[in-house]
Amino acid sequence: MNPAGRHTVKLHGITIGFSDLEDIEPSLGRARGKFRPGVGYDLVQPVFRLFAEAVPSRGADTISQEKLDRYYKSRDALGLQLEDDTGRVVAASVIHIEDYSDRRGGGITLEVLVSDHGYWKHRERAG
Repeated sequence: MNPAGRHTVKLHGITIGFSDLEDIEPSLGRARGKFRPGVGYDLVQPVFRLFAEAVPSRGADTISQEKLDRYYKSRDALGLQLEDDTGRVVAASVIHIEDYSDRRGGGITLEVLVSDHGYWKHRERAG
């Protein structure tokens, strides 16, 4: 069980999905974990599938820079928010969902860059 609890990703108050963000790298400000889609995920899924089209696999040699540029622009325009297990909004400079769920053995992962120092102190105490 992750001591940090469940995190929620929201789009203008609509729940997009959840993650425990079980893998953390506080020195980089990065947290990552398995993503479980919520009722509103279909509203943003096309944006995150665009990333999967641009980068066919992690560490891919061939990427589509045009699609990647479109992805970054579209993702940043969404204005997603991250909330911790208490419902507090966590300051995140990037909320990225890797959605390879349409591929065999693929899944969905949430990765966030958290600029909130209080968040990392809380994770440290909880761990």
